[in-house]
Amino acid sequence: MIRLLDFLGFLIEWGYVGVLFFMLSAFLPLRQRLLLRLLAFFASGLLFPVIIYSNDLVNLLGAFIGICVYLAVFHRGHWSQKLTAVLVFYPAIIALNYLMQDFGSRCFFFFSGAPKDPSLGWTKSQLLLSTLFHTLSLLFRLLFWLLSWRILRKYLQQVTSNLTLRMWLVVDILMLAPFTAIFTIIYFLPEHSWIAYPICGASIFSSFGCIYLASYLSEAIQTAYHAQELEAKQSYYHRRIQDEEQVRSVYHDLKNHLLVLERQLPSAKTTEMIEKLQQEVSTYEDYVHTGNEILDIILTEKAESARARQIDFSVTADLGEIDFIEPLDISTIFGNGLDNAIEASEKLSERERVILMKAKKMHNFLSVLIENNCGEESASGRSRTSKQDHFLHGFGISNMKKATEKYGGQLISKCENGKFTLKILIPIP
Repeated sequence: MIRLLDFLGFLIEWGYVGVLFFMLSAFLPLRQRLLLRLLAFFASGLLFPVIIYSNDLVNLLGAFIGICVYLAVFHRGHWSQKLTAVLVFYPAIIALNYLMQDFGSRCFFFFSGAPKDPSLGWTKSQLLLSTLFHTLSLLFRLLFWLLSWRILRKYLQQVTSNLTLRMWLVVDILMLAPFTAIFTIIYFLPEHSWIAYPICGASIFSSFGCIYLASYLSEAIQTAYHAQELEAKQSYYHRRIQDEEQVRSVYHDLKNHLLVLERQLPSAKTTEMIEKLQQEVSTYEDYVHTGNEILDIILTEKAESARARQIDFSVTADLGEIDFIEPLDISTIFGNGLDNAIEASEKLSERERVILMKAKKMHNFLSVLIENNCGEESASGRSRTSKQDHFLHGFGISNMKKATEKYGGQLISKCENGKFTLKILIPIP
């Protein structure tokens, strides 16, 4: 019977490991290599079921260091996201492991009347009862995490890389209190102190509350962006209708203008009329058709901005079959890349102001190339940004890299021989 309970406890424990493994993976994506994923699962089997006793500094520190290393090695994401994962999941894991271990031990000694020291000898019935309570404590822990997974699954899946560094740090600061409390209460309080129970419960509740907070912030960003996206679309189509009406009006009078030009000899007035016609249709030519509405809006806006600054802006883009990138990430990748190119071009002479952008499907990858001339200051790479506010600016390339890595892609940038080149390669699912 004891062996049967031990085997059942073994299965329950690995079930608990699997549930927690999937929860962490939903919060922070695993690395893509299959071998690393398999190693991650077996490593979590050694790490997550750690038994915590009162005044147990070795296991408390060991579990903390182990979770930090585990997330660093097996999970993708920015360091701020991994820090949040540690501060959120460590208190919940430690608190529940401690509660189940301590409460199961209390119940066993209360019902069995066995001596606290096993070396004094336990009867077979006491050994059986000890195994039974241990198995039940594992079962309750598994049921708790299954219920938590059912409740939090939606919120875990909504937590994305849309959060800024400042938002992740806000969540981290909020989690410092339960993190510190759970560590100190287990280590410093006397053994079998009931006061640890409500503090452990509060720590678990705070961990789950921060998951909801991160999900709420991410959803709020998405909602705000979608509202901005709809507004931009409305403005885009409104301007396009106006420009098309203007172009139709220009073409309506174009025959009469040409007749006048044919009857005149080449002169300054003829040149002036031709330039005026070219200027009237130039705004209509700024519209770019890529097969992606969001990218069309971004490129149209950047083309107008470049033309206003006398920058030669050339675009070749086809995203007709590519629809797996979220609108916010399209804005991050292309908007930041072109903003940086325009900003760098403004510092050059008009003859050197050239921006080239290409985006197309290449085999099973989306390939993006942005090139622009750059001055000596940009080539030196000494400054992250030329703006005075270094806290709010200078994260364009960093945000682009995060958005690219979100889809398993790579970003490479370099500045050589007076030319800045930014290359992005994203695998197409």
